[in-house]
Amino acid sequence: MFRRQFIFVSAAMTAAALPLPLANFTAAADQAWPTRPVRFILTLGPGSGADIGARLFADRLGQRWGQPIVVENRPGGDGIVAINSFVGAHDDHQLLFSPTSSFTAHPFLHDHLPYKPADLLPIARVSNTIISISAPASLKVNSMKELMALARAQPGKLNWAGVTGALDFIFAGWLKREGLDIAKIAYRNPVDAANDLAEGRVQVYESALAIIRPQLQTGKVKLLCVTNTVRAPTLPDLPTVQEAGQPALTIDGLVGLFGPTGMPLALRQRIAADFHAVADDTIKQRLVTTGQLLNVGGPEEFAKSIEEQRSQVAAFAKELGIAELPQD
Repeated sequence: MFRRQFIFVSAAMTAAALPLPLANFTAAADQAWPTRPVRFILTLGPGSGADIGARLFADRLGQRWGQPIVVENRPGGDGIVAINSFVGAHDDHQLLFSPTSSFTAHPFLHDHLPYKPADLLPIARVSNTIISISAPASLKVNSMKELMALARAQPGKLNWAGVTGALDFIFAGWLKREGLDIAKIAYRNPVDAANDLAEGRVQVYESALAIIRPQLQTGKVKLLCVTNTVRAPTLPDLPTVQEAGQPALTIDGLVGLFGPTGMPLALRQRIAADFHAVADDTIKQRLVTTGQLLNVGGPEEFAKSIEEQRSQVAAFAKELGIAELPQD
């Protein structure tokens, strides 16, 4: 029942063929890359934190590489629309730029996925999205402790919003662990959820800080905490979930770049080094003002961070009684 309520499956989602290895790579080709325009395929729409970061880096990297970089937004289908497009391209010049929360819960939510985890080779960790837990200003709570007390006093009376992915999966698991009866309302568009939060139709929302910024500016929404391991630089007085007494909700919004099956490690390391080289203070400050933290890392570091998130999702899946679904 939980799984059926938790998933929105896009009607536009189509199965893609399994990727073919990039067999023609040589050391010379590795050094020459890119030899033509590069495309960043995004799982989120224009204006999202990942979109802003992708465009900032695309501008700098295009100059460094001597090739234009096109940012293509392909939201929908719980991230599978973009992943399908990326995997089906079989092209080392078409790369996936995505939050890892777009796919780390997929094995527990979708059966017969049209891709395998191995199809997404980590290239570079780019940033951490600041993830906030917020409530309507009209709701008389100012902390996680007060929210939990209200939920216990009024079981089944509160709603929480989310868009399918690892963040919502972890939040749902935490609710069960804490014995809190708060109903989920699923949204295709996170902006719609933010608007409903501001109007009090939703009482709790876990989302990227950037999504609710307009509602914060109107004073209709209040922040309770951030899920990140560190406080948001623009909100130094806002506690982390660890500081708010709920360490199980800790999750950094990992965002990064992925390459196709067969892309050599040496090339992925070189691309990651280029990200690091162009990540100056201007990009850092721009990311901060849009609710993100610069956190560039290489393919090995990124892969380790992703596996840690997958393990966290799996642990909550077990608590929710959800087994990993069979895949082809």
